[in-house]
Amino acid sequence: MVFEAGLRNITKTMSDANAASRNLEKVDAIPERMRAWLLDSISSLEALRLVDDATVPIPGEGEVLLRIRFAALNPADRYVAEGAYPAKPKLPHVLGRDGVGQVVAVGARAQGHPIGSVRAIVRGETGVSEWGTFAEYVAVKAESLIDVPRDWSLEQAAGATLVYLTAHQAICQWSDLPKRCTTLITGASGGVGVASVQLARAMGHRVIAISRDENKRQALKQFGADEVIDPTHPEWWKRPEVGKVDLAIDNVGGSGFGDVIASLGMNGRVSCVGRLAGVVPQFNTASLFFRRIRIGGVAVGTYTRDEARRAWAEVLRLMDTTGASPLVDSTWSFEKLPEAFARLARGPMGKVVLEVGGAW
Repeated sequence: MVFEAGLRNITKTMSDANAASRNLEKVDAIPERMRAWLLDSISSLEALRLVDDATVPIPGEGEVLLRIRFAALNPADRYVAEGAYPAKPKLPHVLGRDGVGQVVAVGARAQGHPIGSVRAIVRGETGVSEWGTFAEYVAVKAESLIDVPRDWSLEQAAGATLVYLTAHQAICQWSDLPKRCTTLITGASGGVGVASVQLARAMGHRVIAISRDENKRQALKQFGADEVIDPTHPEWWKRPEVGKVDLAIDNVGGSGFGDVIASLGMNGRVSCVGRLAGVVPQFNTASLFFRRIRIGGVAVGTYTRDEARRAWAEVLRLMDTTGASPLVDSTWSFEKLPEAFARLARGPMGKVVLEVGGAW
């Protein structure tokens, strides 16, 4: 990328705001300002605005500066914007938890990420309490970065980590699953949904994918679902191809949650990932009693660094056994972030990706 006006040279030694010196390894020139989507209030995605004069961050100790090539959208971005997340970031804020970029500066004590290397973000506070990837540059803890998997495109790598770690936790947080369990996945065509289908299949489980769209149901069969179900069918959980579900991975919530509970067999489990259809109305806890049903929340932000890395290594191992790879629904130009969020709300088939910067 060639930058014109506004470039500044950065020497190997820089001073922070408190005049405390630190070593900074860098490329020859980094701009002072960048394009970014700023969130001005915790209210809704309508509070986003595109600017071209946001300050480029300087990586602190243990951090690296990434020049973002692609970022990916998640429902969690909307939850942060709406104040539905525990984190309350300082404003203005930059959303975006997923992304892939090139290392252009390295702060003191940040190791393993040489200048020019390409890295993806695997965990941390990026886009939650710290500025995220809907900007041309982002400072990220070095421990939160991973190599781009071999044979994956940059678009695939940009959108994979959060959804595959979430899917992995949704399955593996239950230590007593049957060796071949029947796994039901709602919202199966979304990012976490597709990842759950692929990982459950790789683990040898029987997979039932739920989707309202006929074309998506057929695609989910190709991605490894044993059965596909239209949830608009009355009492779909009674269909013989469903049987008794051991584990439900619920991305939807809302009024259909009771149907998910109805599908479960004895000692059934529900991993709650999302609430795309809103809150669950009038939930009857008695529906849990006699089958000893358990419900567990999923939150990969609770992972330690080592836990996240171990889970990610297991994800890659599982995907390698089946030859699976991440599915990208669509890629949008940086200026069209609102339209990309609209696509996410309509229900994509895989990940919605944002092209932030030009080719290197």
